[in-house]
Amino acid sequence: MRIVIALGGNALLRRGEPMTAENQRENVRLAARQIASIAPGNEIVIAHGNGPQVGLLALQGAAYKEVEAYPLDVLGAQTEGMIGYLIEQELGNLLPYEVPFATILTQVEVDPRDPAFQHPTKPIGPVYSKEEAERLAKEREWSIAPDGDKFRRVVASPRPKHIFEIRPIRWLLERGTIVICAGGGGIPTCYDVNHKLVGVEAVIDKDLCSALLAQELAADMLIVATDVDAAYVDWGKPGQKAIAAAHPDALEKLGFASGSMGPKVQAAAEFARNTGKHAVIGALPDIIAITQGHAGTRISVDTPGLHYRESERG
Repeated sequence: MRIVIALGGNALLRRGEPMTAENQRENVRLAARQIASIAPGNEIVIAHGNGPQVGLLALQGAAYKEVEAYPLDVLGAQTEGMIGYLIEQELGNLLPYEVPFATILTQVEVDPRDPAFQHPTKPIGPVYSKEEAERLAKEREWSIAPDGDKFRRVVASPRPKHIFEIRPIRWLLERGTIVICAGGGGIPTCYDVNHKLVGVEAVIDKDLCSALLAQELAADMLIVATDVDAAYVDWGKPGQKAIAAAHPDALEKLGFASGSMGPKVQAAAEFARNTGKHAVIGALPDIIAITQGHAGTRISVDTPGLHYRESERG
């Protein structure tokens, strides 16, 4: 089975944890153990988020006022190399020597006229109190938005249109390579007025890019691995209910938050609708059960309506 796994940036640097290299490596190690468990007999492609990481790198650049900070497309490329290196190394420590790995710096085309540039929604970097976020927004001309009971910087997140490196990704996959690509949603690029490819100050949503990647690779399954075990109705409220299975149309009508579960639901729904295959939203530790159809929220055009987890039906 050909599987695209989209690892959330918050699964690699968890909410509330100090944003250290040691914590990131430990989280990557945990992710690698789960992915290694389903690698035998399957073709695996790994995409990953970079919201916490790219935001941290942007902060480090801003600390040196006499030096111009690197733009977000360059920082996106940097996170692809950093996180890809960690994933390769940790998987290599678990799988047989003959299993090859490759991390592909992945440029992704966006439309410079995308309305997302006028309405930033993608959270990056650490969380702040409301007061601290407002102070930083004023000092650094940031856009900010709520993230749970905290606030984060938000940047433009245009839709991915085309994955430039899709051919080498496909070639490597067909030769038995575990491929890490489209990190952070890919490096945002567009064509300028002279039809030259240039970088764009944005962060593409990893889940939407993963759906496009899975579709272009004719994947059998898209797994959106996050820090919750399913998509929930009334998340965080006393009556919250986990969705076990859903038709993409029914799931999209529930109106999930744009800064968190919304893009995951949209990506899973688009992949299921466009391919007729299954997409699953779930927790990384459940990945074996997810591939077996026993965990997560399973999205398929063959599923009528919404079906809640057995233990939570009213």
